Amino acid sequence: MIVENLNDLMSSRGMTPDELANRMGVSTRVISRIAIGDYQAMRKTTLEMLCRELDCQPGDLLEYIPELPA
Repeated sequence: MIVENLNDLMSSRGMTPDELANRMGVSTRVISRIAIGDYQAMRKTTLEMLCRELDCQPGDLLEYIPELPA
């Protein structure tokens, strides 16, 4: 399972979704959809902007957590 860490990163930097969206030049809806994992693909430029504004690496935004066997 892939987990999005965007909310945690914004929180740790004292940044709101509105502030991040404004700094990136995108709508708050874009940030919200990424934060909840409601996307099929992400543009490289969007990933680069997220990393720039949050001072992070791509791996900080997404995390793979193996599912436990049933």
